[in-house]
Amino acid sequence: MPKFKPHSGMKKRVKLTGSGKLRREQTNRRHLLEVKSSARKRRLEGSTAVSKNDVPRVKKMLGL
Repeated sequence: MPKFKPHSGMKKRVKLTGSGKLRREQTNRRHLLEVKSSARKRRLEGSTAVSKNDVPRVKKMLGL
């Protein structure tokens, strides 16, 4: 039986925390930033938890 390979795109986008939760960066902070308000850019800073509905699919893609 071959070994399972984790999804290479997903492992670049998602990080597992020490407590086992999945963290991801927020979208819309890459380009065209001059048209977005400062408040919107501040709100999009940092990372957030993966949605509860997406966790099983992401874990399967990562082989967890």
